[in-house]
Amino acid sequence: MTLNDNASEAARDSEICTHAFEEHERYEGAIAPPIYQTSLFTFPTLERFTEVMRDERSHFVYSRGLNPTVKLLEDKLAALERGEMAKAFASGMGAISATMMTLLDQGDHVLLVNQAYGPTRQLLEQMARFGVSFSETGGSRGEVEAALRDDTRLIYIESPSSMRMALADLDGIAELARSRGVLTAIDNTWATPLYQKPLTHGIDLTLHTLSKYIGGHSDLVGGVVVGRRELVASIFEHGHQLLGAALSPHSAFLALRGLRTLPIRMRQHQANVLEVIRYLATQPSVTGLHHPCLATGEQAAWAERQLSGHAGLLSFEIVDPSYVRIAGFIDTLRVFRIGVSWGGYESLAISQRQPDDTGPALIRLAIGLEDVQSLLDDLERAFRTLQ
Repeated sequence: MTLNDNASEAARDSEICTHAFEEHERYEGAIAPPIYQTSLFTFPTLERFTEVMRDERSHFVYSRGLNPTVKLLEDKLAALERGEMAKAFASGMGAISATMMTLLDQGDHVLLVNQAYGPTRQLLEQMARFGVSFSETGGSRGEVEAALRDDTRLIYIESPSSMRMALADLDGIAELARSRGVLTAIDNTWATPLYQKPLTHGIDLTLHTLSKYIGGHSDLVGGVVVGRRELVASIFEHGHQLLGAALSPHSAFLALRGLRTLPIRMRQHQANVLEVIRYLATQPSVTGLHHPCLATGEQAAWAERQLSGHAGLLSFEIVDPSYVRIAGFIDTLRVFRIGVSWGGYESLAISQRQPDDTGPALIRLAIGLEDVQSLLDDLERAFRTLQ
């Protein structure tokens, strides 16, 4: 199916998620694209094989490189992000690692904007062994400009961030980076390609973990990087192929299944999280509440410009945030389960607070697709333990 370029952004995204790039006549009319569960592809003659091997990254040769099921997913994700090319990986960290390993050389500096995903920081700490350094800063253009160094090669952004939901000025940072010859990349997992399109704001690369909203059912692990063809092709050659973090055809099929319902699921996540936020705002035990819909000042302006909707991840603080009180609150929950990750159908609650009362005193909720009144009743029961 070809895309209707005159459709609205939302209608175009819906077309991409459902039918775009699918060739049902090739699938014997099957409505679900087949899973090409194969490690290799064969050729009719040695001459054809030799010809294909000269450009292996453009042909189906071995599923560590290209696979038809994975390629369909990549085409859809590139179109959703308004990028030229996408490459899928076996995990979000596979995508992040391949990107870092490809783009960075000894002596390069990475500037992390907002609170980066923990394993991303751990990866950069490991890369210090190879002469790569990093530092961190806030999300305004001024903060980024003050933190840039002569050896900064990459600005890596998380916006909104996954603990405090902090935002960054994508347009301002992208413009500044271009003027300095610095590459930019963003972890766009919170917003999904439906609610934020960083490439249209000048960011060079956007990354996702497919395990969250895109998969949507908490049954797959995967990642993707999207951007200009020359950048992603280099990551494909030097990161994906050499590190070997190939997404399996079956996981790609699950991600394609998730895309079919992504627009509908995101609308429900948004409706549920806004109800939960309204409830939390009335609780006297809540001393801080973090979600982009509550942004003020310049962050509110960034949210208005960059986000077209709101995902279901939020965090909050409580009065006297000891580990005992936070644990008592979370352990009382019954509909919310305790677990890492987010973006699936289920609601989750975690905290990074430690038994010695160190660590962030935040409770993070991933609002799922359950009946919202069940979620509110569950939270009400937990809040009674704080009285």
